[in-house]
Amino acid sequence: MKVLLQTLMLVLFGLVGTAVYADPIVTDSTSKSTVTTNGTNKTTVKSPPPSAISPSINSNNSDLCTVGISGAVQTQILGISAGKTVTDKNCERLKLAKTIYDMGMKVAAVSIMCQDGRVFEAMEMAGTPCPFMGKIGVEAQAEWDALQGAAPKIRPVALEQEIKKNEQLKGVAQGVGFSILLLLLL
Repeated sequence: MKVLLQTLMLVLFGLVGTAVYADPIVTDSTSKSTVTTNGTNKTTVKSPPPSAISPSINSNNSDLCTVGISGAVQTQILGISAGKTVTDKNCERLKLAKTIYDMGMKVAAVSIMCQDGRVFEAMEMAGTPCPFMGKIGVEAQAEWDALQGAAPKIRPVALEQEIKKNEQLKGVAQGVGFSILLLLLL
């Protein structure tokens, strides 16, 4: 039995060994192909319209009382861009008053601040009227009261309202002009 097992083992290992060392199968193949294409090509390049880019207005200096504004409009035919700076009158008033106060001219500094209608009314409500031609206190109040009926436009409140009204009219006129221009472009 022992001999039979050994013989069987030898046969099995022999078959496995021949399977491992078997020759590979090789296939040869050749082919020929011809491709013929007839046609015309047309290339169309479409580029985007030019862009209107609004200018950048730099106002990083904190000592300036200006603000930059800009805008741009682009249609298929025409592009427009514009920019400008707008002066902040209240900022200028504060800087002027501080500078004059630092020079020791306190009444002049208060006079500059009194050009703002809100300050003018607040000073009257507090019982300390704004200076009038070098007069302060009760004398200034008497001058302001005498002047109120004669020429109300001298008071800063009326002046400021007139300035605001003019600025609003100017803004409306610019808006209408810009709208007409846009309609013409379309």
